[in-house]
Amino acid sequence: MTRTDVDLLLRPATPVDVAAIAAVHLAARAAAPMPPAVHGPDEVRAHLAARLRHDECWVAEAGGRVAGYARFTATWLDDLYVDPARQGVGVGSALLDLVKARRPAGFGLWVFETNVPARAFYAARGLVEREHTDGSGNEERAPDVRMEWLPADG
Repeated sequence: MTRTDVDLLLRPATPVDVAAIAAVHLAARAAAPMPPAVHGPDEVRAHLAARLRHDECWVAEAGGRVAGYARFTATWLDDLYVDPARQGVGVGSALLDLVKARRPAGFGLWVFETNVPARAFYAARGLVEREHTDGSGNEERAPDVRMEWLPADG
């Protein structure tokens, strides 16, 4: 467990956290300039519960509540979502720094092209845009961008 400068507790997620993680996921996604979700709340909860058994997942707690989470594999940051009420105060940066520390050889992620705030967030923290697609490879069929962080990139 790690404490950050913004009075967050970063800790590994547990199955008890699934409902809170799903709530953050759904709220953050709804507030972001992203295509509409193709999965409802029940599907999101089931998916996240299943992924917690296979992926590394950490939560950021503020005031005893989940304020954000990051879910990642050996090579991909699959999710980094922050509760819209907690955005802009360092939660996302703390989670991204944790992922960088846990994956020092680097990692990639996908972000929707329309999610300009997320693209700017990642770029400001050393991730580089490597590939733009027409979205034919994602469920939403929306253009996306593959970004990458490598230690040499920053």
